[in-house]
Amino acid sequence: MNGPLELISLFDLPRGHEATVSCGDLTTVGERSDRELALRLYEIGFVDGERVRVVARGFPGGEPIAVRVGGTIFALRRFEAERVLVAPLRKGRTKA
Repeated sequence: MNGPLELISLFDLPRGHEATVSCGDLTTVGERSDRELALRLYEIGFVDGERVRVVARGFPGGEPIAVRVGGTIFALRRFEAERVLVAPLRKGRTKA
């Protein structure tokens, strides 16, 4: 039985795990700075359905977070990663 996808923030995705980006209405609501950040994330590849993987985390506190999007790795600060919603893929489908 398949239920609705569980969405979490990219920051909450554990290192080594993959997920798909789920775009909501982030680009159309909120403060101007939030819309500008959403546009920047979209422009670098965080688009609906794109597969992402957390490859590393900084110490201490887990930031910045290194994320692979397509063939490129980006470093995101916590507040940026918290604004990207993702649907985690099943653990058995990824390599940690």
